[in-house]
Amino acid sequence: KPNMVKNGIDGPKATPEEIAGYTTTCLLRTVPPQLPGIFFLSGETPLNEDNEESATINLSTMNKLYKDKLPWHLSFSYGKALQKTTIVTWMGQDSNRTAAQSALKSRAAANSDATYGRYVPGSCASIGVDGNIQQAAGPY
Repeated sequence: KPNMVKNGIDGPKATPEEIAGYTTTCLLRTVPPQLPGIFFLSGETPLNEDNEESATINLSTMNKLYKDKLPWHLSFSYGKALQKTTIVTWMGQDSNRTAAQSALKSRAAANSDATYGRYVPGSCASIGVDGNIQQAAGPY
């Protein structure tokens, strides 16, 4: 469960194409081809970046650009980037349960699309950067 190769939080923001290129190059140099799959963590992002959306876009970009050049299946094992909108939607309230479940199902489907390189940026609702602060104070 590696992170994707990205600049540090305080560094300049890399494009999804740069992240895909650096990550796949690093993996090709270091990971045996016999490994069946690589399941990424979403990695830390600055508070002004939507980690759910960026993690999904980065995974999709890797699969879109490099899927046929890699010996492994690239997928996700996200925590925060899969759950943030769900948790902020739920916030521990039973009345929000159905909406939270819908948010989780939508983000899981978006990441499923990303494993095939088919995710369309912006097509899955996200709490966005406001959720970074709300989640920090929430029931997590």
